[in-house]
Amino acid sequence: MFGKGFDLVAGIDEVGRGPLAGPVVAAAVAAVDLAIMEETMDYILNNVNDSKKVAAKKRAELYRLITKNNNFLWATASVSNTTIDKINILRASKLAMKMAVAKLAVKARVRGCENLFCLVDGNFAINIGYRQKSIIGGDGKVFSIAAASIIAKVKRDRTMRKFDKKYPGYGFAENKGYPTKVHIAAIESLGLSPIHRLSYRPCGKIIKKI
Repeated sequence: MFGKGFDLVAGIDEVGRGPLAGPVVAAAVAAVDLAIMEETMDYILNNVNDSKKVAAKKRAELYRLITKNNNFLWATASVSNTTIDKINILRASKLAMKMAVAKLAVKARVRGCENLFCLVDGNFAINIGYRQKSIIGGDGKVFSIAAASIIAKVKRDRTMRKFDKKYPGYGFAENKGYPTKVHIAAIESLGLSPIHRLSYRPCGKIIKKI
């Protein structure tokens, strides 16, 4: 069993490696007691899945239920596009995950949980002071990782909707920064916004054109 003998098992996932704009966002989520059987907890356990497989309306509902439920500890962290350009997206993703775990650990200590075991989505390790296990496709296999993917996804989508108001014309509220045809056409017409990732090839090509 994952994390046997540990105070708390946390799932860690990130969202936003593929977009041309905006931050990468990571989340860490841990259930204090999965054995608690009450209606809300039962609903969460039965509906949490890889965020890509959960409809936006249900993601928002699960986000609210998880973040408002005292049985869950959770934390998020983001790394900006400028940092992504400096250190590359893989390192930025690991950094966001590390930061999310650090925030979660603070909350865990308040609850008397010192000994964490971390389940990381992917095939890599992150630089944290806790035991960890990497799981490829973990967001579709492990509850806590799937919950983290939902928290990170909702958090990032909300951030991109705010950016849509600040930098109109790119459709960030709809495309969330991903390279859709509409988004590519917008940056070819408007140029790059301050939140675009200059190290990403499509943006580099547009810089040369402009």
